[in-house]
Amino acid sequence: MNNGFLKIACGIPDIKVADCEYNAKNITDLIVKAEKEGVKIICFPELSITGATCGDLFFQRTLIDSARENILKIAKETEKLDIISIVGLPFIYEDKLYNCAAVFFGGNVTAIVPKTSINASEEKYFTSADNIKEERSVVEINGELVSFGAKKVFRHYNNDDFSFGIVMSDNMISSDSLTTKLAENGAKIIFELSATPHLVGRRERIRTMKKAKSMGSICAIASAGAGMGESSTDFAFSGYSLIVENGIILSETKPFSDERLLIADIDTERLISERKRNKEFVSSHEFFGEEIYFEIGETKLSRRFSKTPFIPEAKEKLKERCEEILSIQTAGLVKRLRHIGCKNVVLGLSGGLDSTLALIVAVRAFDVLGLDRKGIKTITMPCFGTTDRTYNNACELAKIYGTSLEEINIKESVSQHFKDISHNPDVHDVTYENSQARERTQVLMDKANQYNAIVVGTGDLSELALGWATYNGDHMSMYGVNGSVPKTLVRHLVSYEAENSEAGDILRDVLDTPVSPELIPAENGVISQKTEDLVGPYELHDFFIYYFIRFGFSPKKILRMAEIAFEGNYDSETIKKWLITFVKRFFSQQFKRSCLPDGCKVGSVGVSPRGDLNMPSDAVSALWLKELQ
Repeated sequence: MNNGFLKIACGIPDIKVADCEYNAKNITDLIVKAEKEGVKIICFPELSITGATCGDLFFQRTLIDSARENILKIAKETEKLDIISIVGLPFIYEDKLYNCAAVFFGGNVTAIVPKTSINASEEKYFTSADNIKEERSVVEINGELVSFGAKKVFRHYNNDDFSFGIVMSDNMISSDSLTTKLAENGAKIIFELSATPHLVGRRERIRTMKKAKSMGSICAIASAGAGMGESSTDFAFSGYSLIVENGIILSETKPFSDERLLIADIDTERLISERKRNKEFVSSHEFFGEEIYFEIGETKLSRRFSKTPFIPEAKEKLKERCEEILSIQTAGLVKRLRHIGCKNVVLGLSGGLDSTLALIVAVRAFDVLGLDRKGIKTITMPCFGTTDRTYNNACELAKIYGTSLEEINIKESVSQHFKDISHNPDVHDVTYENSQARERTQVLMDKANQYNAIVVGTGDLSELALGWATYNGDHMSMYGVNGSVPKTLVRHLVSYEAENSEAGDILRDVLDTPVSPELIPAENGVISQKTEDLVGPYELHDFFIYYFIRFGFSPKKILRMAEIAFEGNYDSETIKKWLITFVKRFFSQQFKRSCLPDGCKVGSVGVSPRGDLNMPSDAVSALWLKELQ
């Protein structure tokens, strides 16, 4: 069903304290509006049918009966709508009053969920549900027996991905809170009905707590807060509500605003993926409570996706991220050099993005170690496709950073190699290209032996995922610093360095240079071989890589997400074309990734055969490609 997406909402109705009819009408209006927006499940604040601040009026049978009647009225008026509603009400069970949530769909109340965490001010009116025996607790509503209890997981008949639980102002700090228990028993979404007064600093505390709890329980939390219609006798109520998914706030209201409906699309497949990977999350197999099944229609997706999932959108956050990544890369190289007692490195400097980033990391590492930068042996190796632009940039970078620079023209050695293997140099095929790439690597390896050094690899994550590397050519090194950095992120790291380096002008020109291995002769001095023309745009491939490797999403789902993310940039057919290319190359090129050199992982995605990606080289892509036919 819709690739795991479920549209949910928090409703913050305009209420009048103790006026159930007025409140019911406004709740009904919001349910109708939400359903028109495609919402499948909506929750309202705690005691929203009466108001949470009724005080001793909760002892009045007139109020309690009116609350019950109006809940049934809301259910009846919304029975033809494809939406599940969760509304707060006071409810009598076995002669005790409980603070509850009524769950209804298709005109019928399916469950009453009472509150467990009763605070001191509530104890005067309400009883905690802690001691209710879940397995046999029912109440009669409108002639039907309805389940009553706090420990309930609601599941979709045909798709267990869609499951939720309900809490009433849960104690979000407690490690054994109801939220945690519901998540451990399969609930992907927790609907929290709240009526907490607004005090100075409350918004930030709530944000922090909800983010932490949703990460700890790997779930989504939709928290609906009581609004300004509540009594102001002692406290003010802001209506602050938020929807958070695994630590990420998807949507939130502004306190004391007129916002009545908060909507977000929850990605339940993403939550499941995180639960599968996180061994600290433990599913409970003990009896917990009751499972209640429901059925709803398809979700119309409105969630937006970043085109660059590897890159933070906030500028200040991006700067922090860039510095952190460069520090990780640097630390890895520092450790390796210290461990082997090496004071020199060899680096092939082409004037392109990847080798430039590797140079930046090497310079940082040498500075940390207190080594002379002349120990960074940069080598430029012009050949048939080298342009003046990349050559000059490589030379200038070496000069500005104070590294050693050596030029080794490999035209003659490659030409001799063509003769040795009987290859026509006028045939610009894969042999023509790879002969140059492997010659470059041989030169670097042999020079490393001369200098008692190690070769620092430059290949990035995007190239490795696509297999866009020459086996035992640029594929190989003695330590790879860029292996878990995608191409889109490489650009930002170099750009960050450009803002803080004396080499800024040269670095900016590197950024403006088309990505190319320069293995085909230039045309009129201009790069003729552009990588993205051959394998597709890196921004698309990095999007595919993130969701395919990180979360294990299906190609069909990734295509749908990419169509939304890149709307206005690429049409659906273009995205599909390059996604097919990605799937084919990802599977067919695994053999290259099975023997990669060491290198530090910087983020959540990696392709190292030593734990990040355990994948057989002979796996076939048929199942994945079938989805895109």
